[in-house]
Amino acid sequence: MEQLLKEFRDDIAQFREMTEKFYANEVSVKEYKGFSGGFGSYAQKGGTASMLRLRLPGGRIDKEKLKFIVDSIQEYGIEKVHVTTCQTVQFHNLSMETVCEIMEKAFDVGIITRGGGGDFPRNVMVSPLSGVEQGEYFDVMPYALAVSDYLLGIIKTVKMPRKLKVCFSNSPANEPHATFRDLGFVAKPDGTFDVYSAGGLGNNPRMGVKVAGQISPSEVLYYVKAMVETFVAYGNYESRAKARTRYMQETLGVEGYRRAYLEKLEQVKAGEDMTIRVSPCPVTKDGSEFVGRDGAYRPVQGGRYSRVIPQKQEGLYALAYHPIGGVPQASKFAEIYETIQDMEEVELRLAPDETIYFINLNGREVEKALQVTADGAKNLFETSVACIGASICQVGLRDSQGALAQIIEEVRKQDFADGVLPRIHISGCTSSCGTHQIGTLGFHGGVKRVNNVVEPAFTFHVNGSDREGEERFGEQWGVMLQKDLPAFFTELGQAVQGEHTTFDSWFAQEPEKLRKIAEKYFV
Repeated sequence: MEQLLKEFRDDIAQFREMTEKFYANEVSVKEYKGFSGGFGSYAQKGGTASMLRLRLPGGRIDKEKLKFIVDSIQEYGIEKVHVTTCQTVQFHNLSMETVCEIMEKAFDVGIITRGGGGDFPRNVMVSPLSGVEQGEYFDVMPYALAVSDYLLGIIKTVKMPRKLKVCFSNSPANEPHATFRDLGFVAKPDGTFDVYSAGGLGNNPRMGVKVAGQISPSEVLYYVKAMVETFVAYGNYESRAKARTRYMQETLGVEGYRRAYLEKLEQVKAGEDMTIRVSPCPVTKDGSEFVGRDGAYRPVQGGRYSRVIPQKQEGLYALAYHPIGGVPQASKFAEIYETIQDMEEVELRLAPDETIYFINLNGREVEKALQVTADGAKNLFETSVACIGASICQVGLRDSQGALAQIIEEVRKQDFADGVLPRIHISGCTSSCGTHQIGTLGFHGGVKRVNNVVEPAFTFHVNGSDREGEERFGEQWGVMLQKDLPAFFTELGQAVQGEHTTFDSWFAQEPEKLRKIAEKYFV
């Protein structure tokens, strides 16, 4: 690994050279995108600034990495930071020199941006509270970190048709979408994994194919290598539009794909020993001294959106902080670091819904964390998910961040009770970076011609779910103009609140009520 990291660091010279050529207009946007993505960086819309994606396996940010983020923001005057649905942090509006320097400095704290984009294995995703969550089947984080190291090791040796997303789920909540990713490991109560592959969101979404059940966690690398080799053998190298793993379900058929994968697995198992033995990393912090003591935090019951979550470790808590749209004030990272820097075993975890969790807080520390994160979402609806949007993304069609901000601004005037409106998911295009296809309510951006005028619009998706055993992609009901979305949610909230219930109960009892309201806004 040490030699590999040296090679990665040496590669930055090539990145710098190509980036200089791009900003000098010597290479095209398409050519630069094909190169820079492999380094975790893309030019933003307009080609005058860059973004950089920090690869953070499992969404973990320890204090050293957090300090690096803080220092980078302050040294380079970074004003826009986005927490992504792939559990990474993105810096935006970077100059040519800044993106190169941050990429190189990140190595010193173990942040490797290589493979953060492009046709490479991406950031390995994990249930964000793995290891501390009450009711989890077991801590999947150590296995995910081992897989992350393995995938980094093949970046320079294997050419895949497109990107590969691998994830680990610790419970039926299935937060990282393990049952419909390129490769997902789903924890089971007996301490084993079920394995799903060739799934994914976006154009032509597919649920994953279950290729194995109750495997030993020590064997996960065999299944990862088999996935890579299946993709290389049967993936589409001719058409990028059909080069994701889910299209192998079409070309091979579901059973044909399963057979192909298992054949590769058998070959892999006949080769080198890839058994892994990870060491558990138990939380040793003692929070029991704060249980029942005056001044200790006592969880408040009630409300749909509770920010404080008791951990399975007695007297310790996780705290949820959801900056609107996953875009906190850049200065917030420094405030968080100053708050937690002396707190024993406290770290941050990023979630696939753009939430930032603090973990391993005792009662007194919870109160401090609540104060520093008071600017975040106040209710379930404000935890809505949005991709970075068309104002920055080259391929985006609509400003998903702007649309969400407009909706929230209008809805706040109504002072709806928590749960009257659900969390929504907004993507700027069909790529589903905002995971619109699995939201209770979701939207993807586009345009609509109305009275011979092209208007910004969003397609409305309804009743998606990512929970294990209940997975489904939302149905497309119609198209709404962006300017009408605040009015739609205002009317919807008034209807639900008028019946003194929550959206989930209201919709479950009579879905057609939602359709009647939505149809008024379809164009």
